[in-house]
Amino acid sequence: MTVKIVPSNDQASPAGKLADAEVHFIAGPLSGLKLIGFSIWERRTPTGRRNVTFPARTYSVNGERRSFALLRPIADQDAQDRLRDLILSAYQEHEAQNALAG
Repeated sequence: MTVKIVPSNDQASPAGKLADAEVHFIAGPLSGLKLIGFSIWERRTPTGRRNVTFPARTYSVNGERRSFALLRPIADQDAQDRLRDLILSAYQEHEAQNALAG
């Protein structure tokens, strides 16, 4: 699989949103498909820590808005952390390429 970074439109994006990301499958039974719905965010803190949100579906219960994660670990709770790190690494590479081009 590979990660494709889709830069956010600065005018239409919420504050702190840096980009969207897609996971493209290049081998195996999911080859030719992509999983969308990942977003990369930067928190407004002195450290400027970054985070990745995963695909989710929102729903309402008694007027309260909740979300249902669409991508979950089967058994290994660290699986999401590995994917989050992979997406953040791809975004860092994307930033470095844009810095060289600009």
